[in-house]
Amino acid sequence: MKLTALAIFVSLFSAVILQTAPAQKLVDPDKVAPEFREAAAKRRSEQMKIMDCNKKAEEAKVLPRDRASHVQHCLDGQ
Repeated sequence: MKLTALAIFVSLFSAVILQTAPAQKLVDPDKVAPEFREAAAKRRSEQMKIMDCNKKAEEAKVLPRDRASHVQHCLDGQ
């Protein structure tokens, strides 16, 4: 009986943790040390391209299973 209650608790706890996981934030080159600003600007540019391709995939109503290949194809075209 205790094992079942523990299993339910762990399942619910892990579901809550996974749902509240934060998304990756956009890099702000101004908040990075001066020697890393160029790399941060490049990373932000990559992030913006990925966000744009994800938006296009949402608008095209691409299925979740096909989204990675759709986004990769979009990135290759840019």
